[in-house]
Amino acid sequence: MGRLTKVPMSGPDPNAVVLAELRALRARVPQLTGALVASTDGLLIANDLPAHIEPTGMAALTASQLSLSHRLSITAHDGGFHEIVVRGSGGHVVIYAAGWTASLTVLAGPDVNVGRLHLESRPVARTIADHLTASPNDLPRKTE
Repeated sequence: MGRLTKVPMSGPDPNAVVLAELRALRARVPQLTGALVASTDGLLIANDLPAHIEPTGMAALTASQLSLSHRLSITAHDGGFHEIVVRGSGGHVVIYAAGWTASLTVLAGPDVNVGRLHLESRPVARTIADHLTASPNDLPRKTE
C-alpha cells in the first residue's frame, strides 16, 4: 500500500502570486497605502505594507477582527461575513473575506474613494481565495 507524501508541483509559488495581486491592487488605487493577506488563524501569507507596520502583528489583529466580525454577522443575520470597514482619523482599514481560510486587508488614506476601493478589492479577494485553494504544493500525493 502506498503512503502519503508531499510532492512539489511545478508552477508559481502561490504566495508570490498573492503578493503580485497585492502590488497590482496598490498600483490601481491611488490612496491605497498597504495590503496583506492572512489566514483566518492569523498567519501571514503575503504583505505589501509600509515599513512602519509590523506584518505578523497586523495579520494577528486582522484574524481577531475577522473572527469577531464573522460571529457578529452570524448572530445578527445568520449569514456569513464578507467585509468590514474601519474608518479612523488617519484613514481606512478594510478587511475582506478571501474564501473560508483567509482574508485580504487593505489600508487606505482618509480621502480614498471607498466605492472604488471596494470595486477594486472585492475581485482581488476572490482571486486570492482561488489561488490559495487551488495551490497543489501542499496537497498530499499517493506514492508507491
